[in-house]
Amino acid sequence: MHRFYTENVYQSENKAVISGDDVKHMKKVLRLKEGDRVTVCDFKCIDYICEIVSLCENEAVLKIESSHKNAFEPPVNVTIYQGLPKSDKLEYIIQKCIELGAVKIVPTVTKRAVVKISDGEKKRARWQKIADEAAKQCGRGVRIEVNLPVLFEKAVLSANGSLKIMPYENEEKNTIKSVLKNSDEKNISIFIGPEGGFDQSEVDFAKENGVFTVTLGPRIMRTETAPIAVLSACMYEKDGWER
Repeated sequence: MHRFYTENVYQSENKAVISGDDVKHMKKVLRLKEGDRVTVCDFKCIDYICEIVSLCENEAVLKIESSHKNAFEPPVNVTIYQGLPKSDKLEYIIQKCIELGAVKIVPTVTKRAVVKISDGEKKRARWQKIADEAAKQCGRGVRIEVNLPVLFEKAVLSANGSLKIMPYENEEKNTIKSVLKNSDEKNISIFIGPEGGFDQSEVDFAKENGVFTVTLGPRIMRTETAPIAVLSACMYEKDGWER
């Protein structure tokens, strides 16, 4: 059953309304018509089974037949603070991390990042579109927010109150497994460096502010591989793979 997202759900009227590009997709690509049934999510973890009542040029009105809680959200809230990578790697990272269960993506400006964001709002709009498409594809129940880029120090401080983890190639003692097993915290923040890794001053600042540096083993991972590896470890250790 095809899946759509909208904030325009009116339970008292037993209807939902979809507008914008999704309507064009329904008509011209999916060839949906009145009487067809679809799933609608309200961004608040509730899914609705709906029947299309009317399908106009820019608006679709649907009748709600039933509703149930979305079952695709993980038991932990993981935010990825991603050091800005080159080219279109961030788009790949956003897509895969949302599929794996991240609840927020925060592009992060670090000292060794060579990428400069000149039009942040335009970039963020594209990143958010990729995030929305990924969430739709994998059945997520909420909108996964992609923030505007923030400075590394601000990112670290904004994550206070969560379990903060930073993969670091010079860490020899702490493992991702041990840090996760020794914490019952449901909010987890993961800090990933850009291609050149973190500067030593950033590592020192992170440690001073409660970040656990962890080793991911003997192999050095690319910046687009590390968040996927760490997020997968989080989901495994915190039962994010359970149905």
